[in-house]
Amino acid sequence: MKTDAQIKNDVLEELEWEPAITSTEIGVSVKDGVVTLSGHLRSFAEKLAAEQAAQRVAGVLALVVEMEVQLGPDDVRSDTDIAAAVNHVLAWTTAVPEGAVHVTVEKGRVSLSGQVEWDYQRRAAERAVQALAGVVGVGNQIVVKPRISPVDIQRGIERALNRHAEREARHVQVLVEGSRVTLRGPVGSWAERQAVQGAAWAAPGVTAVHNELYLR
Repeated sequence: MKTDAQIKNDVLEELEWEPAITSTEIGVSVKDGVVTLSGHLRSFAEKLAAEQAAQRVAGVLALVVEMEVQLGPDDVRSDTDIAAAVNHVLAWTTAVPEGAVHVTVEKGRVSLSGQVEWDYQRRAAERAVQALAGVVGVGNQIVVKPRISPVDIQRGIERALNRHAEREARHVQVLVEGSRVTLRGPVGSWAERQAVQGAAWAAPGVTAVHNELYLR
């Protein structure tokens, strides 16, 4: 089992290794496997890259994000310009149904709302706007409208786990209430935990996934 010092060193190396991160101002602290990232970054996309880099490191049990986005003078855009850019990129994103997503922008923070049929459409809309210039945050309130029964949701998730993670699937309990899914049981790594959660979100009709999986 890694010590906190080893985890911290690995996170620092992973942050340095990630080409999407240019800032050297990211602070890293670790306590009992919980990693805290702090500092200021020049873009929202870089902030996300830092979060994802830390999550890739073995031994990280949880992540606390205290980083803030501070745009440089050349990166600042008006809310009007950001809203226009967001609407434009959503219109060109094939996974997002036309007219399904509504956009609100306040001080560089983009809020997405509306209704879609699949979670991948909800996530595609969010990814499409994360890297836009001037964006300092993205809130995704897009609702997935269920079009399938809870029994079919549960069976679909269990079949997906057996296809992609058979060893982990034997220990994972899938509970479905309406369109909300709860995952329980042990997994071998953070990456496996994320993979199982991804399989649950990929099921049609799922509107929420409560992840109670833990590292053994």
